[in-house]
Amino acid sequence: MKRIRHTLFAALVALSSPVAAQTVSFATSPQGSVWNTMAGAISNAARGEGQNIIVQPFGGNAITMEALDSGIAEFTLNDANDVYTAVTGTGDYTREMPKLRIVAQINTFPVGLFVRDDSHIKSLEDLRGKRFPVGWNAFPLSIPLTQAIIATAGLSLDDVTPVLVPELIRGADEFIAGRVDTAFFAVGAPKVAEANAALGGIRYLGIDANEETLAVVRKYRPYYYFTEVSPSPVRVGITEPIQMIAWDNVLVAGEHVSDESVTAMLTTIFDRKEDIVASYPPLASISLETAYREYSGLEYHPAAVAFFESRGVEQVPQK
Repeated sequence: MKRIRHTLFAALVALSSPVAAQTVSFATSPQGSVWNTMAGAISNAARGEGQNIIVQPFGGNAITMEALDSGIAEFTLNDANDVYTAVTGTGDYTREMPKLRIVAQINTFPVGLFVRDDSHIKSLEDLRGKRFPVGWNAFPLSIPLTQAIIATAGLSLDDVTPVLVPELIRGADEFIAGRVDTAFFAVGAPKVAEANAALGGIRYLGIDANEETLAVVRKYRPYYYFTEVSPSPVRVGITEPIQMIAWDNVLVAGEHVSDESVTAMLTTIFDRKEDIVASYPPLASISLETAYREYSGLEYHPAAVAFFESRGVEQVPQK
């Protein structure tokens, strides 16, 4: 906690300087993560519109939530489920963060466990007894996700050999080094491509998706769902169509962020989509029609509501 406070204080001092006073801070998880890459693509397009945006990597999603709620940063990208737990002070959050506001649903975010392509592990059931990443003290978002994934195969942490990892990047490094038998990451992340190159191929494990297993994963978080993911050049490790656990990746702002900044950000995302996709192709799924999605218990920034209404977009019911 002292480290978190120190990091936040340092960021506050930096963003309080005269030069930074007109700067918008886009907080992200560490470099190499999907969120950091996505934020970079969006911010580059925004700079083309004259917006002064800096991408500020932090140690993990919990710290980015703290940064927004405390008014240190303006925007971030996160799992809608994690925003909910932060707002309500549940899960791994020890206090409520009521100043977080949804700006838009950005895309569906499939995540999963992958293994070496030459591994004898062919299904989630085969992870029984294997060395499995746990802990995630610097990236607690992974705790419910990894447990929900193996729960679809009837497994719990009691059925695997736990190996402590602090966060995604280190977890992938441990996998590359051969100290764990599987790694957890979002599809399309640069770190996944690195693991694929280092090991001569990796392969994601699919989920047996049905109503029963959906009920199982929603015991962990309310907005989880399943989606089919098919092979494509940017989806390293997807060798055939498989079902994966997914959640909505959302753009989040602090309550303190001005209407002008929110409107400018949304205008960039939907009017300069081609530029954003050119920088990061997985963002091709951004859609104005699905961006205004309902999340029970979460509040939209008023400027976001006004933006969608001005574009004639109606709110999409929660999945």
